[in-house]
Amino acid sequence: MNKAVLIINLGSPNSASVLSVWKFLKEFLMDGRVIDIPYLLRFFLVNFIIIPLRVLNSTKEYRKMWKKFGHSPIQKYTQSLNEKINKKIGKEYTCYYAMRYQQPSLDKVLEKIYNNNHDELIILPLYPQYASASTGSTIEKCYEIISKWWNFPKVTVINHFCDNEDYINCFVSNTKQIDYNSYDHILFSYHGLPERHVDKTYTDKTLCNDHSCEVGLTQENKFCYKAMCYETTKLIAKKLSLKKSKYSVTFQSRLDNKWLKPFTDDILNELIEKKNKKVLVLSPAFVSDCLETCIEIDESYKEDFIKAGGTELKLIPSLNDSDQWVDTIINLIRKNES
Repeated sequence: MNKAVLIINLGSPNSASVLSVWKFLKEFLMDGRVIDIPYLLRFFLVNFIIIPLRVLNSTKEYRKMWKKFGHSPIQKYTQSLNEKINKKIGKEYTCYYAMRYQQPSLDKVLEKIYNNNHDELIILPLYPQYASASTGSTIEKCYEIISKWWNFPKVTVINHFCDNEDYINCFVSNTKQIDYNSYDHILFSYHGLPERHVDKTYTDKTLCNDHSCEVGLTQENKFCYKAMCYETTKLIAKKLSLKKSKYSVTFQSRLDNKWLKPFTDDILNELIEKKNKKVLVLSPAFVSDCLETCIEIDESYKEDFIKAGGTELKLIPSLNDSDQWVDTIINLIRKNES
């Protein structure tokens, strides 16, 4: 058998220039699963309001990241991850990587996979918790491209791994590299989503708040991003032997007050008021360090936290291209074939 594995990450601008950031934001925000409003209204909103208002500030943030690393971490780590998987996974597999937005594009990488005439294609979006705006968009784009193929191999999609034990153990291992019990509080900070996105998860027309998503996954909320975030947190906290009073789940990167709560910055302010001045942050929604971890948490939130009276805000590194994460992906692939 000649099997293709395609790992897919979100992507980033190709450089920290205004033009490059503009192109990235346009492709990202024009996705109908990201901004789920009619096309013409989305086109006007994105191109004439959101990007013109945000592009300079966004470029400033990306320039911080380029200055810090000299490159885009998500690009570097995904490429390195792909190379390490290929060295270890076995001759019956060939691993490819692509970005949902920008380069390397799904169109070009899937074209290469088709031309190599594989018997099977295993698609793994690198988002642990399913969300329509991330995993759903990626799967839809893959199928849109694949639907034009003349020959169809067997296609397998791994649509989430929020409760996979190996993935959980990766973040546990990273956390155990330090004395995590010495911190006053631990935040599990996940990327935010509009509340309407999680509400649309429920096909029976109920709302997310009608379900007990804070306790984790159930049969009723099995596709809910919020429930998956709490499930991931519960599993990591259990392996770290954390008391419930020791940690919180929060959501970052909001655009308005109609996004998932509680907000990470608000809780950080509350922790200061409660004399929790030494805080540890994990971001299990991100398997590769990126703007949201390296800049938003590790610079912006940290600076605000210290200014407000905190003494330390420490970010646990993401999984990036670690050997344990490589093994986890290989196990995920083989498990979903059995």
